[in-house]
Order: sequence, then C-alpha cells, then structure tokens
Amino acid sequence: MALSIWEILAVFAAGVGAGTINTIVGSGTLITFPVLLATGLPPVTATVSNALGLIPGSISGAIGYRKELEGQRRRILKLSVGAAIGGLTGATLLLALPSTAFETIVPVLVALALVLVVLQPRISRAVQNRRERTGTPARADGGPLLFTGLALASVYGGYFTAAQGIIYLSLMGMLVDDTLQRLNAVKNVLAAVVNSIAALFFLFVADFDWTAVLLIAVGSAIGGQIGAKVGRRLSPTLLRGLIVAVGTAAIVQLLLR
Repeated sequence: MALSIWEILAVFAAGVGAGTINTIVGSGTLITFPVLLATGLPPVTATVSNALGLIPGSISGAIGYRKELEGQRRRILKLSVGAAIGGLTGATLLLALPSTAFETIVPVLVALALVLVVLQPRISRAVQNRRERTGTPARADGGPLLFTGLALASVYGGYFTAAQGIIYLSLMGMLVDDTLQRLNAVKNVLAAVVNSIAALFFLFVADFDWTAVLLIAVGSAIGGQIGAKVGRRLSPTLLRGLIVAVGTAAIVQLLLR
C-alpha cells in the first residue's frame, strides 16, 4: 500500500510515541493502531503490522532498563515461558475469532488492573505482614498464580497488545515483592517475548504492510530509548500515577472504538 509523505510521517511519529509509552507504562498500541487504520489498512492487517513493528521498541526498552534487569534472570526465564505460550495462543485467536471478540472484556480487564496498581502498596504491605506472621518466605517468581495470570494476559497481548503492560505490572506488583522499576523492566522483556512470538507466527500466516512495519519499527526503537531514560527517573508514586492516567485514557478509547 502506497503512503503519502504525511501518512509516512504520521506512522513514524506514532511509532516513536508508542515505543516511548510502552517502555514507561504500556498501551502504545492505542497510538499506532488508529493511525494505521487512518491510512486505510484493514483492522487485522493493521494489528499484525503493528505487532511486527513494535518488536524493536520492546527490545530497545528492555535494553534501556538493563540495569534494573540485573539479578532477575531466573524470574524472567520462567515468566517468559508463560508469556510465549500466551502470545502464540493470542496470535492464533486473532486470525480465528471475529475482530470484536475481546472488545467487551478488555476495558474491564484494564480497569481491574488499574485498581490493583492503585492498591498495590497496601496489598504488598498486607502480604508482607501475613508472611511475617506465618513465617512463609516470599517467592521471587510470584509462584503459579503469577505464571498463570501472565500467561492469560499474554493471550490478550498476542491478540491486540493495547494496555497489556498495565496488566503485567498490576499482577507482578501484587504478587512479587520488588520495586516498581524492576518490575517495569521485566514487563518490557515479557512484552518483547509476546510481540516476537506473535510476529513470527504472523510472518507465515497473515497479511501485513512492510512499509508500516518498517516505519513503526524504526520509530518504536527510538521511542524505547526515550522511554527508558524518562521512565527510570520517575518515582514509584509518579510512575503509578502515570500508569493510572494512561490506563484510564486506554479504557475511554477502547469504549469509544
């Protein structure tokens, strides 16, 4: 599909914006997807092209957070298995189900995730107090509940990706005793895993637009570095507030689609 110079600039700028916001919070797809639709791409082709294009942004963001990733290898490897399984399942469902399949449930999931993000400090204190009373040690990987939750969230991530990072952060914040910045670093790696698995599947079975893919790829890679520099400087309170703001905007946009 031939794009005008203005459409090229718009898709590239959307890629930069998506890469930035994905690295800090998530929901970058809510920037790129409407722009791709505005260029005339069909919804499924736009979704596939977007998933392919955002891979460099996810990798770039993960690299930008490499300091926060130190000491988390075992946790990441275990959770990545669930993310990969979920991402492949979601990519398969994208081609098998109608495009409206997740429209009803997604705003509810994002709203629940935002509630968990807001309550996360209180939940973490309650969990910590309970562990101290019972003498139960904290599990660094969040246990089976987190593995299952992230795998299910990754099904949605492989299907559409919008606000997937917010759901990841809410689950990890509730079930893992660690700083929000370190969990955000894990979120970026898991997003890269899901996007990559889904993209490899799409390469063989789905239609996509190479021009859109390349524009978003370059833009999101740049945005990933910008997001890492900005996000790493945010305090936990400010980062949590930004998550809630972006998540609320995501819910509004999803409901108005």
